[in-house]
Amino acid sequence: MIFLEVGDLSGLFVIIGLIMFGPPVLLAVIGAAIRKKSKTASKIFYILAVLYLIIGLGICGGVLS
Repeated sequence: MIFLEVGDLSGLFVIIGLIMFGPPVLLAVIGAAIRKKSKTASKIFYILAVLYLIIGLGICGGVLS
């Protein structure tokens, strides 16, 4: 299966979706994992996750529409 055929661009939408939602989910999981050790670092990871999600949805959402 070739994901980036010209007739079928569903693979491109999957890649863009992973770029939009992959890193924020990963940062949130890291923040949850280090919550007991350092609450300050955990809050920073949560803020970075939300910030990346807002920027990712804005840029990739603008490209998709």
